[in-house]
Amino acid sequence: MSDTQKTATLTIGDQSYDLPVYSPTAGPDVIDIRKLYGTAGVFTYDPGFTSTAACESTITFIDGEEGVLLHRGYPISELAGKSHYLEVCYLLLYGELPTTAQLEDFETRVTRHTMVHEQMHNFFRGFRRDAHPMATLVGVVGAMSAFYHDSTDVNDPWQREVAAIRLIAKLPTIAAMAYKYSIGQPFVYPRNDLDYAANFLHMCFAVPAEEYHVDPILARAMDRIFTLHADHEQNASTSTVRLASSSGANPFACIAAGIACLWGPAHGGANQACLEMLKEIGTPDRIPEFIARAKDKNDPFRLMGFGHRVYKNFDPRATVMKQSADEVLELLGVENNPILATAKALEEAALADPYFAEKKLFPNVDFYSGIILEAMGFPTSMFTPIFALSRTVGWISQWKEQFSDPAHKIGRPRQLYKGETERSYVDIENR
Repeated sequence: MSDTQKTATLTIGDQSYDLPVYSPTAGPDVIDIRKLYGTAGVFTYDPGFTSTAACESTITFIDGEEGVLLHRGYPISELAGKSHYLEVCYLLLYGELPTTAQLEDFETRVTRHTMVHEQMHNFFRGFRRDAHPMATLVGVVGAMSAFYHDSTDVNDPWQREVAAIRLIAKLPTIAAMAYKYSIGQPFVYPRNDLDYAANFLHMCFAVPAEEYHVDPILARAMDRIFTLHADHEQNASTSTVRLASSSGANPFACIAAGIACLWGPAHGGANQACLEMLKEIGTPDRIPEFIARAKDKNDPFRLMGFGHRVYKNFDPRATVMKQSADEVLELLGVENNPILATAKALEEAALADPYFAEKKLFPNVDFYSGIILEAMGFPTSMFTPIFALSRTVGWISQWKEQFSDPAHKIGRPRQLYKGETERSYVDIENR
């Protein structure tokens, strides 16, 4: 924790307590309340922890008011525009951009670990054919601890490193296997001659009966989706990974916990909700009707994929994602897909409407990523698994950072208890 020269005074009744105030390199000051219960006998109340800093971190910074997202100090727009996913993975994991030699070594290590244990194929077959890919993903990632015993000791730095590489390398393979299993097609093994994003697309869409060529425009768009979802500070799933890790749980269990949290529609399902909304709208001629409903305060309908809970101005990821969406739609066309035609028309209508500009309800990253994934041919059930494999490096980076934090301890949130006080047991015949 950084040194502090400031204090905040809390007065409870006739008692006053001085609390240290820490100033970060960016963002609001933080009041240290760790000793508050011991000295004053009170807890703080913060449902959702939206005003609580639960850790000290150097990985990602967000300024929602200004539309800023930095990874290790680098703006997301520069990383998505000039870098690629595995280089961003290195940056998140190790804190600095790699040299050419470091990046080649890192990419080789990831590429050489993309295959999964052959017995894991049998594990997949234990799921029902109609299992949601996210259900499969949660189960298989959690089961990795049963297949990779040599990287589950969280107290061994080398085992933590091996687990990190394995998770980044194998998540695309496992996600693609979950997809193939859900549609009844054979698994496709990873290929070491393809880059990270192209390899994932190949495993999802290739079949043994014929050659499959990954278009570089689609591979680049997928790489950007991975990059733009790599980390997002202390969100619900990241906090879940940190909380699970605080107990000493193995890395595969921690990441499985993060995937389970991401599955919630309020977190990782935003781009899926966006596509479902577009299906509800149906055709471009119905857009005025739904825009009018979105403006009506008495109508529960909301335009999904517009605005963001964190970003009050604009989503800095959306500009780069829009570029990819335009490239993909130009390549694949929208003429024969009413969903994509509706999406393009809705984007144009909303951007031209003063109401949405005034409310700062601009298309966000989920709107454009949903369009891209739909255009590529992914069903909506695969949107969140793709989000999960993208976010894995962020979870692992946060997980690794915990072990270097001297303030690291098992998570134990407190509560405002409103239940019954102590009472005596009543025998059943007297109730």
